[in-house]
Amino acid sequence: MDHDEILRWLRETDPGRIEELWAHADRVRRDMVGDEVHLRGLIEISNHCVQQCGYCGLHRHNKKVQRYRMSREEIIGCIRQAVAFGYGTVVMQSGEDYGITTEWMADIIRWTKANTPLAVTLSFGERPDDDLKRWREAGADRYLLRFETSDPVLYAHIHPPLPNRTSDRFALLRLLRELGYETGSGVMIGIPGQTYDTLANDICAFREMDLDMIGVGPYLSHPDTFLGIPGGGYPRIDPAEQVPNAEDMVYRVVALTRLVCPEANIPSTTALATINKDSGREQGLARGANVIMPNLTPQTYRALYEIYPAKACIDEAAGHCADCVQHRIRSIGRQVGRGPGFRVTHSP
Repeated sequence: MDHDEILRWLRETDPGRIEELWAHADRVRRDMVGDEVHLRGLIEISNHCVQQCGYCGLHRHNKKVQRYRMSREEIIGCIRQAVAFGYGTVVMQSGEDYGITTEWMADIIRWTKANTPLAVTLSFGERPDDDLKRWREAGADRYLLRFETSDPVLYAHIHPPLPNRTSDRFALLRLLRELGYETGSGVMIGIPGQTYDTLANDICAFREMDLDMIGVGPYLSHPDTFLGIPGGGYPRIDPAEQVPNAEDMVYRVVALTRLVCPEANIPSTTALATINKDSGREQGLARGANVIMPNLTPQTYRALYEIYPAKACIDEAAGHCADCVQHRIRSIGRQVGRGPGFRVTHSP
């Protein structure tokens, strides 16, 4: 599937053809990664961030945010919950927070690997090369860093650069692969100024980078950002070329991602569950996805990690999330995965 074929699918309007795409992606998913849905327990350990991204509610200039940073003991308590719930992976995520020091996090990683069977995934933004190296040496298995868009002009607009610093997420993704991480990335769908051609390029980039994990979700802007202001601050393009941040378009990208990266782990994201609380996760799973990330963040902090508003499951206890997710998986005839759920070609 080349760029032009991907582009045609993104523009397809025939409902029957689109149903064929869903079915094809589901067959490839079944053949390549099976019917297991792997569960990754998410811990949002800090909402501090030095970045100033134009869509994210955690950006450094947002004075309305009540900032927090979880303690080592709180994080370990969540890791123990992941084991108790039968999850195969724990995902520690934060804003780009340098209050999370290199050795402090390395100690938590070493504890997790020594005391649990869990895989460790990190998602801490654009950290220095030495941090990434030391966390890998401590035992971290995966790192998630979404490039959000392959269009450099659009990227620079939604990610205003920090003083005296260049952002090159593609270079960081290459470094992560060299360090031995399973490497994950992804994009937002429907960013103001995003064209169908750009989105097709994004999907081609997934294949070119041979990513192990790929997360795609709708663009959901926080109101306390410059992109969240109606009519404010984003590139103007031909309205016919603007990708919508619609549920249907997210499913298309999930399906196309499965077809171009058939071995990858692809989550049905919380953002999908946010725009369709009734069946967003299930429909994502039926159209190519094979991972869900239930939230383990303590309720004390969960509402404070507001990248975008009205996030799904914000008020649900971790135990309820665990039960709900497993019920949803079984309701569509799939089974809960066991173990860390590395990419199918992974050789530990």
